[in-house]
Amino acid sequence: MADYGAGDLAFAEVRQRFAKLMPHAETTAVPVRPFDTVGAGFCVAQLAFGEGPADRIVYANVAPRGDEDDPRADNAGEPLSACRLPSGVLVVGVAAGYCMSFLEVPVRAVKVSDAGSQFRSRDVFPAAVAELARGADLLGAELTVPPPPSRSVVWTDGYGNLKTSWHEPPAPVGSAVRVRIGGVTQSAVVSDGVFGVPSGTMSFAPGSSGWGKPFYELLLRGGNAAAAFGGPPNGSKVEVA
Repeated sequence: MADYGAGDLAFAEVRQRFAKLMPHAETTAVPVRPFDTVGAGFCVAQLAFGEGPADRIVYANVAPRGDEDDPRADNAGEPLSACRLPSGVLVVGVAAGYCMSFLEVPVRAVKVSDAGSQFRSRDVFPAAVAELARGADLLGAELTVPPPPSRSVVWTDGYGNLKTSWHEPPAPVGSAVRVRIGGVTQSAVVSDGVFGVPSGTMSFAPGSSGWGKPFYELLLRGGNAAAAFGGPPNGSKVEVA
């Protein structure tokens, strides 16, 4: 999981490094928007908590290097962190912004340099991921990460559906509501299913994502909800009245 850009050379380089270090591992690249720690954090948790092999590793690198405003020596940035879920899934990610927030479990610093290369996710971090996968004790102090953003856009899928961090209906099913994201307000119908509205209508309903409780989605049936709201970035507040 990284913000290199879909099809970027950087994804291929990181995959090559993992192919060398973990030749039996199968890797899948998931791009997020530049510096989008909200989207990265959502994807990390969705893949970590979803059904799949217990020995899988979710590795995320979105590192805006926004933890300090002063000049950084030797390309230093936010530290690498990790946790192992009760399911056995290993999650490793840079502790930047909300990258590890959606897990809502303790994460600990990985004992590896946070500097040494502009491209740490290729040159520095993969070796630590491989060692953790083999059971090496590289975990240090517990880190403080912010809680995930509440009642916000957390992901826009390929259809333009807006996945939000709303977990409860804002009004009874069937109610017409006004939804505001940024400076755009649209009408929507609270539904118990995203397609439970006529064509051309926006629904606000439990969607296909989430763990424990489903995430509510805004879906414009026959259209593109993200476009209707002007393409809001992940982390934008979703206000309902």
